[in-house]
Amino acid sequence: MFHNFRAEARDNARTPMQWNSTENAGFTEGIPWYRVNPNYTKINVEQARKDPDSIFYHYQKLISLRKENDIMVYGTYYLLFPEDEELYIYTRTLGTEQWLIVCNFHEKTRSFRCKQSGQVLLSNYKDTPALDKMTELRPYEAVIYRIERKDVSREVHAQDHSSDFEFDIELE
Repeated sequence: MFHNFRAEARDNARTPMQWNSTENAGFTEGIPWYRVNPNYTKINVEQARKDPDSIFYHYQKLISLRKENDIMVYGTYYLLFPEDEELYIYTRTLGTEQWLIVCNFHEKTRSFRCKQSGQVLLSNYKDTPALDKMTELRPYEAVIYRIERKDVSREVHAQDHSSDFEFDIELE
């Protein structure tokens, strides 16, 4: 029974925080309560803070986007292509502003084209093109686009316009 509990325990996904490349990943000078991941010499907070392209700084940018843009919190959410198990694509709409979030949760490249224009706000790849220039989604690519709306004189309503993306986006 104990063996079964261990297989289901959440501790299987936990290791001590990897602060640096010193013994025990800088987590403790004593004996850690759980084994330290052997990759601690290469993957740790100290290394991540030295790399401006690290996940640490990517999350800081994502948190800043959320704090500085009400659309991330209060924008109407509209899921596109809910049947696609590899892609997660949705819009956020607030007032006259609209964002398109495109995520490929698979290891293979997917063909992706959109007729709308939009600028990259955040991407996990350095060279992600503008929305109307995008031709494919690379493995595990995630992008936030600010949509360039032609008619910003009236308020955008997600129930009226977000579904337009389904007609403007081509997937393979």
